[in-house]
Amino acid sequence: MEFRHLGRSGLVVSEIAYGNWITHGSQVEEEAAVACVRAALDEGVTTFDTADVYAEGRAEEVLGRALKGERRDGVEIFSKVFAPVGPGRNDRGLSRKHIIRGVEESLRRLGTDYLDLYQAHRFDHHTPLEETLRAFDDLVRQGKVLYVGVSEWRAEEIERAVKIADELGLDRIVSNQPQYNMLWRVIESEVVPVSEREGIGQIVWSPIAQGLLTGKYLPGQTPPAGSRASGETGRQVMGRFLDDEETVRRVQELRPLAEEAGLSMAQLAIAWVLQNGNVSAAIVGASRPEQVRDNVRAAGVRLDADLLRRIDEVLGDSVRRDPTLTVSPAQRP
Repeated sequence: MEFRHLGRSGLVVSEIAYGNWITHGSQVEEEAAVACVRAALDEGVTTFDTADVYAEGRAEEVLGRALKGERRDGVEIFSKVFAPVGPGRNDRGLSRKHIIRGVEESLRRLGTDYLDLYQAHRFDHHTPLEETLRAFDDLVRQGKVLYVGVSEWRAEEIERAVKIADELGLDRIVSNQPQYNMLWRVIESEVVPVSEREGIGQIVWSPIAQGLLTGKYLPGQTPPAGSRASGETGRQVMGRFLDDEETVRRVQELRPLAEEAGLSMAQLAIAWVLQNGNVSAAIVGASRPEQVRDNVRAAGVRLDADLLRRIDEVLGDSVRRDPTLTVSPAQRP
């Protein structure tokens, strides 16, 4: 395993982070989920990412049980707040009320007394940003959260957060968690330059495009049984890719490039995102321990310029680059 600083902060994280969206508490039985976490630990992964909304809180509970007995200072546990976790009007968003109550519930479910990183899961257009940042700062001062970050925020939203934090003397955000992979590069033109300037690192999710970049999905064929796209949530996320047969076909053309580099297609995809110097970690998920073991082999891999150029030639106009595709809901969900 290789390690990087989270942005310009002092926190060191594993290049490969383990995440449990969709899997823990829903698609994967707990015994298998725990086996995946144990495999990640065995392979040197120290960074684990979850959220209060994953599987209605069950994902945090499963991760907490899976990490029980580990030396707490030897791992980094990340969670997030924003999405609805109950029926009430204040059970969502980034109000002080929801953030303070949210962290308490996340700590209880995870069985820990602090989070290494607490992230705003989306931008909240209906709460003053000053309120959100002050609530996060209070949690840092209380020791319940060590660092704060955001997820799927646009460049201008990140800039506003940094400016306000500096003006008010509050803790700055140190990270952003965007979707980023060979096919989805919407952060490159605006978010990455702002983040580099402000010392913010990317913790990217979906480096293998929810499994599409493994090559398991074939043009004109239904998703394999048990695959991410065979579930309702995964199919919704992957629809923009799977519904485009040309993109699915082009992904298959990456196979000989991966073989030439001595990598699996998943390893090639994960290594690709790690070539971006603003990426602090790539989050991988898994339903089986062998998937974890395969994915972590991407740590420390360096892809040469010629291979990167050939990847771009293969994917062509299947790549999404429009920064406006990063969207937080206009209304609280």
